Amino acid sequence: MKRLTASLAFTLLFGGSVLAQNVPALQNVSAEEKARLEALIEGAKKEGQLSYLDTVVQPTTNDQLVAAFRKHYGLPSSFRVNYALSATGSLVTRVEQELSAGRVTTDVVSIASPTWVFERIKAGHVLEYKSPEYKHYQKVFEQGLGLDGYFAFNGGYIFVPMWNSEKLDFKGTSLKDVIGAVPASRISVGDVGKSTSYLATYVGQREKVDEKFFKDLAAMKPTFLVRSEQIAGRLVTGEDLMAFSGMPTRAYQYNQKGAKLKFMLPKEGVVLLPQNQFILAKAPHPNAAKLWIDFVLSAEGQAILTKNEAMISGRSGFKSPLPEYAPSIDDLNLIKVDWQGTTSAKLKELRDGWVSTFNP
Repeated sequence: MKRLTASLAFTLLFGGSVLAQNVPALQNVSAEEKARLEALIEGAKKEGQLSYLDTVVQPTTNDQLVAAFRKHYGLPSSFRVNYALSATGSLVTRVEQELSAGRVTTDVVSIASPTWVFERIKAGHVLEYKSPEYKHYQKVFEQGLGLDGYFAFNGGYIFVPMWNSEKLDFKGTSLKDVIGAVPASRISVGDVGKSTSYLATYVGQREKVDEKFFKDLAAMKPTFLVRSEQIAGRLVTGEDLMAFSGMPTRAYQYNQKGAKLKFMLPKEGVVLLPQNQFILAKAPHPNAAKLWIDFVLSAEGQAILTKNEAMISGRSGFKSPLPEYAPSIDDLNLIKVDWQGTTSAKLKELRDGWVSTFNP
């Protein structure tokens, strides 16, 4: 017992706290950062849980993130991470209802709706937190895909034409090549009327193709869908021959199971939808929320997300483990959109125009 006490005293005096000796996050960091993390970790343990909403992350990916998160910060197995996967429109409705009622139950929100996030910041609903990981996301901030001190993105994704190569031999390189590529009623389109992510993509696409293109697309009598999993699934079963709003993430996940889905990066460019991740100002578990942000944006967190979800990382110097499905952000021909300068009124005008085109 005396030896144990002496050893403990030595550790405390010369090796840092016992906590620091057993927690990966506390290794090889400055004394200042160690003190910051220790305070957050102890606070998170007292909070005992974290709640986050996401529109992309699948249950198996969440399980990997949670296990790695607990291990990284030395959190007990009893620490709970409450996670919900939601469509973008439903997520926005839920968060706005919580904010309006003044009863916030969510800590972290991840959604590809930059304009909505910027408006939440202006309204004072986003916690100001400058994660140490933000130093690796400066290029993202310069491109207007995040805001230093408030949010970066845990991964970006795109919606592009996609098809099942076992059922369709498509060689197109342009969005315009989609028109007439399959018979009427054999193509799906992401429902802009119900999804802020498809709306954001439409905003960028309108910079490159005119309204006539979308009228021609509407003439193909597409099926309107919201969930990206369903869009890919209908290609696999042959119910649809093409998806105008296919998601490479889902192509990767289905191809891992033996499918032969392919997608096109159109020459007009792609709209990168940053899965903006932020902490609500009245988050009930702020310590845990800050740690979650730090971890997800770290190299380890980004590797888990990219490998499982084929999401495009905004982290500088990050090497994608899946360059075919999630290429480097520097290798993409991006359609630049002024998200901070785009108002909800403008988005509503564009959404109404899309609805009028596809539902005359």
